[in-house]
Amino acid sequence: MSKTKKTVILLLVAAILIAVIPLAVLRNAEFGGSDDAGSEVVSEIKGEEYEPWFTPILENALGGELPGEIESLIFCIQTGIGVGIIAFVMGRLVERKKWQDKEPQEKLE
Repeated sequence: MSKTKKTVILLLVAAILIAVIPLAVLRNAEFGGSDDAGSEVVSEIKGEEYEPWFTPILENALGGELPGEIESLIFCIQTGIGVGIIAFVMGRLVERKKWQDKEPQEKLE
């Protein structure tokens, strides 16, 4: 097995462990979002209920909260765009390295 395949398998195992271990160790824990945790901390510090400064634009346009499915869809689209940008930049860096490695060989010929 090549070194690259071993690295990929090791990274996949690590990713799976990172996802599974917290769920196995903390079985009855609540995994809330950062918005909820932040609101609770502000309420503890101020001693009164936290009130947001504004409501999201889409909530105003729709007249209520976004359904969870739509919220997840928007998050997935945002993630996809980010991954696409990172993959594009990494691909460009790899290709630039290949072209730079080729240039000295062409000059020698």
